[in-house]
Amino acid sequence: MIAPIEPPPTRWRLPDPERADEDGIAGVGADLEPGTLLAAYRTGLFPMPLGRRNIAWFSPDPRAIIPLDGLHVSRSLRRSLRRFEVRQNERFADVMLGCADPRRPGGWITPKFIRAYVRLHELGWAHSFECYVGDELVGGLYGVRINGFFAGESMFHRATDASKVALVALVEWLRETNATLLDVQWMTPHLRSLGAVDLPRREYLERLAEAVRVVPTAPTASTLQP
Repeated sequence: MIAPIEPPPTRWRLPDPERADEDGIAGVGADLEPGTLLAAYRTGLFPMPLGRRNIAWFSPDPRAIIPLDGLHVSRSLRRSLRRFEVRQNERFADVMLGCADPRRPGGWITPKFIRAYVRLHELGWAHSFECYVGDELVGGLYGVRINGFFAGESMFHRATDASKVALVALVEWLRETNATLLDVQWMTPHLRSLGAVDLPRREYLERLAEAVRVVPTAPTASTLQP
């Protein structure tokens, strides 16, 4: 794997993730500079918009993860793996735009967030997995990787199972490259059906501290063909 570029450090003192309120909010404010985002993820925080101007930093308890040896691949999903071509990091911004589609319920990805994560992608920290039929992008996901840790941010699909196939490819890549922790933030019935489990915040933070120290390894040539 090509080493990402470390940006200038954040100028903010980020909140303590263990002091988040009952909604999971640990603090409000700061910015979305690359150094701030990386410091937040390393600490156990992730950002979401709060109103039209503010940024909230979340540390939910419990925290949902997908064990890398526990992804549920159903028989129908296994058949779907043959329907799509999976590529990595070719259309990162387009994946974010797909995830930000205003027609989707509960959309939260603003233009400011897209610009911020595209910058993080350009530095080598943010990654996308994309599903294609021919040259048509029909689904995908994106997130942030720091050594053995991956923070899954959002996924979308325009064809049945496309986002799930992207997730299978992501998990295969993480397993092949020595990752240990796949964070998916909050539990949903959809994530639970794929094998996600809840961790108490303290256990999550302990596993995060270990994961960001893990040295990743290079993937094999077949990683993106689950």
